[in-house]
Amino acid sequence: MDTDSLRLFVLAADKLNISAAGRQLGLAPAVASARLAKLEHALGADLLHRSTRKVSLSQEGAAFLPYAREMIAQEEEGLAALGKGDTSPKGTLRFTAPSTFAQTYIAPLLPKFLACYPGITLDMRLSDRVFDLIEGSFDLAIRNSALEDTSLKGRKLADDHRILCAAPSYLGRRGTPQTPDDLASHDLIAFTDQEVKPLRHQDGTMARFDPQQARSRLTIDDGTSHKIATISGAGIAFCALWCVHEELRSGALVRVLPDYDIADGSVLWLIYPKSTTVSAKVRVFMDFLIAEIGTDPIWERGLSLPK
Repeated sequence: MDTDSLRLFVLAADKLNISAAGRQLGLAPAVASARLAKLEHALGADLLHRSTRKVSLSQEGAAFLPYAREMIAQEEEGLAALGKGDTSPKGTLRFTAPSTFAQTYIAPLLPKFLACYPGITLDMRLSDRVFDLIEGSFDLAIRNSALEDTSLKGRKLADDHRILCAAPSYLGRRGTPQTPDDLASHDLIAFTDQEVKPLRHQDGTMARFDPQQARSRLTIDDGTSHKIATISGAGIAFCALWCVHEELRSGALVRVLPDYDIADGSVLWLIYPKSTTVSAKVRVFMDFLIAEIGTDPIWERGLSLPK
């Protein structure tokens, strides 16, 4: 299959503009349209819907897009293995991450990364919503959870300690829990995830925290808003250490049940589809994030954590 046509299709799908995709590859609009039509004829499927006003991806095109990216990546990696072609990392890297983490730790690093790799373009989707990597044609994602999906592979970015915390104003008003059972009488600022959490004491003994047993009058699906409400005294929150370490150091938040952490196996993972060849652009971005963020994470420094 003609990989030049595949590149044109991938660009057209990303830009939703055939003429712009063609210009990026040095093709006149008529030539780009004819080449895409030839690819669709060879595949026996309409990959793009065209009208005088817009271009959109067809259902067949959406299904084929990840495989087109994979074929291009495989060709580039094969040429690189032979020392041929342009072996420098290049292309568009589609990346998704939780918005609060990305705003705090990744966005400030982007100018440095782009300066190091001028051939790479980043297309980022930053949201606390979890996107499907394969359906969304993402090359890479950050997930803060145990890696359970067998269709995905990953590299560890950093530990993701979870703790319970609250504002001094809330604890002054409602009292400080002394045991996990005391949480049931307190207000909880909840995420939509209401699963039972295992609590691990520093001596290794285990307890359980069932969010549904606490009073959850406030459910927030955005990490930044969740933290702001906690600082304002709305209740006790279940937070990632990377999100609240500065507030813990300043005293704006204090740990609740400080001898415990949430032992749910959560780790910050850089994940990618298992079937995908790890292209140079993905590999260098993972290496960059691990070196800049995951090596001696700032949120772990100087804080006493249960082991």
